[in-house]
Amino acid sequence: MIPAPLKARAAVHNGESSSLDIRTIDVAAPGPGSVLVRLGASGVCGSDRHVLDGDWQLPSPTVMGHEGAGTVAAIGEGVVDVAVGDHVILSWFYPCRRCTACVSGRSYVCTGSRAEECLLPDGTSALSENGTRVFPYLAVGSMSEYTVVPESGAIKVPAAVPFDVASLIGCSIATGYGAVVNDAAVQAGQSAVVVGTGGVGLSIIMALNLVGANPIIAVDLSEEKLAAARELGATHTLQPGNDLAAQIQEITGGGADFAFEAIGRVQTIESLPGLITGGGKAVIVGLPPQDAPVSIDALELAESGKSLIGSNYGSTVPGRDFPRLAELYLAGKLPVDKLISDRIKLDEVNEAFDAMRRGERARSVIVFD
Repeated sequence: MIPAPLKARAAVHNGESSSLDIRTIDVAAPGPGSVLVRLGASGVCGSDRHVLDGDWQLPSPTVMGHEGAGTVAAIGEGVVDVAVGDHVILSWFYPCRRCTACVSGRSYVCTGSRAEECLLPDGTSALSENGTRVFPYLAVGSMSEYTVVPESGAIKVPAAVPFDVASLIGCSIATGYGAVVNDAAVQAGQSAVVVGTGGVGLSIIMALNLVGANPIIAVDLSEEKLAAARELGATHTLQPGNDLAAQIQEITGGGADFAFEAIGRVQTIESLPGLITGGGKAVIVGLPPQDAPVSIDALELAESGKSLIGSNYGSTVPGRDFPRLAELYLAGKLPVDKLISDRIKLDEVNEAFDAMRRGERARSVIVFD
């Protein structure tokens, strides 16, 4: 029997500081259509940092974390997709399953989800502290020992997938893989450049290697991250400079077929069209701060037949893609564990964000006892 409410230690953002407080919150029993999850692991992602650093505005106080995996501890009335004891990956953009986008197979642009409001489908939160509502980031709140999510946001995967690996499948891996396979549709032998080799950038490189892209060029300031990129399939690594476009043209013979931006910086997004060949495709994967317009030479884009597209969650359909990615990991074709540079405790989360701000570490993952 699961007591209600549960007490859980969680990393809470107060809406003002750039750091997190480790506090004890209350987690209510799951209501109809919802699932109580005991977290096994949570990724520490750049999207969380955007919130802490004030780039994106959210309701607060907020339990941070949106890359999560764990065990179903209890289910609410009407839940049929998962059962107590199942291992699940949490989706940070749960679909409503009813809107036009969802029924046409494009749940990544669902218009009925309240995930971006950090609310369950009925407009509530299962998290609170001393009677005050606490919001789960993107309706996940994975930096907590327990959380409650909608049934559509908890996807069953094989128990053989470790929780630290599974947590990354829920965001960075799905985003990177989807950007390559779902959005860009990269084919074997086509060339690609990846600007930014954090967790998402390295996931893009893994996916490019999986589909047989060649050459695969990784660009980053950090030699540590470039070394990780080489291990995961990059054939060439470069540090950015004034001659970056020329270097890429030399390697590819005129420009890459695809360029992926995985940082979310205005300057690097603006540079993408100059890195691709005529008819090539540039893909914006990194998310910039709010109200940060980008300047693009539309005439050059049109005359050269180049495309510039946005990739939201890699056009991921969680119920389809999470099990697929889990099976690719188990088959040894997607070495997600190599992406994890640091396994940490919840109390070390602020140190992980500080390291991220310094450009250090590939990906930190919080591992719960």
